[in-house]
Amino acid sequence: MTTDTEILQTITQMPESLKQEVLHYAKYLIENYTESKNGEKEPRKKRRAGSLKGKIWMADDFDAPLEDLKDYM
Repeated sequence: MTTDTEILQTITQMPESLKQEVLHYAKYLIENYTESKNGEKEPRKKRRAGSLKGKIWMADDFDAPLEDLKDYM
């Protein structure tokens, strides 16, 4: 028995709600685990700490207390 035949036989025995779940999961697998056009998985880019250093401006008094909140401090 091939895998396709076994999958079809199993799905035909399921109630409609479970068939929907299987469909959603199958679409998820296709979307997240298919290979790119050239046959290789697309490499994930590694994050690097500090890669935006110097590219984002922040006010010098960023950590200073706000004037509007002086009554609560």
